[in-house]
Parts: sequence; structure tokens; C-alpha cells
Amino acid sequence: MLDEAGESPVRMEDVRQELFSALPHLRAFAISLTGDIDRADDLVQEAVVRGLSHLHQFRRGTNFQGWMFTILRNQFHSNYRKRRREVEDADGAYAAKFAIAPEQGAHLDFGDFRMALKKLSPEQREAILLIGAEGLSYEETAEICNTKVGTIKSRVNRARKRLAELLGYEKLDEIGPDRVVQAALREEVGLGVQV
Repeated sequence: MLDEAGESPVRMEDVRQELFSALPHLRAFAISLTGDIDRADDLVQEAVVRGLSHLHQFRRGTNFQGWMFTILRNQFHSNYRKRRREVEDADGAYAAKFAIAPEQGAHLDFGDFRMALKKLSPEQREAILLIGAEGLSYEETAEICNTKVGTIKSRVNRARKRLAELLGYEKLDEIGPDRVVQAALREEVGLGVQV
């Protein structure tokens, strides 16, 4: 039976035999590339797996050992390029410098905040948005709203209290990341951990 290219298919018994005879040579080549027996053995294993999974690309009648050498060499260079981009960080100290709070919680908190903001009276919402979101002063906000500064301060104060109530906050430190994330991000007494 012939394959699509009109050639007889590669027999697994032939592949097995050629692979076993090529293994010592592949291992020697891998050791010369890596300079480390363990890494060389891993490289040979990766090359064999890759070769067997792409056996359909091997042309019968060509040099099987040469084909495997090419796969091993390409695998070595791919691994080398990958290792150059990686940073050794066994104790996690380097990664800890880049610790950030997860975004999904903030996204959900913002959605809750928007819903609570809609429940404020238009005057309170207007005052808190101009002061809090736009960064305007009480005087500028009073002028925009055509009212007195004291009225704006009162509206902002009532709006803040109402938002805290609607969002279920009892203390200021509850705003932001949840307690688990807060504990992970701040210095823990006795552990000496600081982020």
C-alpha cells in the first residue's frame, strides 16, 4: 500500500530500529551542546518525542539519524532562546517585586460602585463626582452647581456616607482589595515580609 506521495509508508519496526541505533549518537551530540548530562538526556527525550510525533514528515529513504540530529539541534536552540528570556527566581523574590492585586475584584467593585452611585440623589451624585472624580474644589463645585460651599460640603458628606452604606463598608480600610489581598500586600508583623 502506498501513501499520498506514492511511497510506501514508514514501518514502525524500521523506525524503532533506527531510533535505537541513533540514541547513543544523539546523546553524545546533546552532551556536547549542553555540557550537562541531565540537560542532554532531557534534550534527547524532547527530540525523540518531537520526531515521533512528526514522523509523517520524515521521507523514507533519507537519513533518519540526520533528521533526528536536526530536530535535536533545533530543539536545543529553541530551549536556549527561551532560557535567555527567563529569569532565575528560585525563592520568588524577583516575582514578589511585581506583585499586583488581581483585576477581577476591582472590576466587580467598580460595578458595585456604579450601581450605588446611581442610587444617590442627583444633587449628591453631581457633588461627589465633581469633587471626587473631577478633582474640583468645593468652591469651584459650588459655583458650577449655583449654590453655597457649605451646601456642597454637606452633599458630598451625605453622598460618601450613603455610598459606604450601600456598599456595605463599615471602616475605611475595607475599601479596595479584599482582606486576603491586603494581608499579602502589606508588611506582616513577625514574618518580615514586605511587598
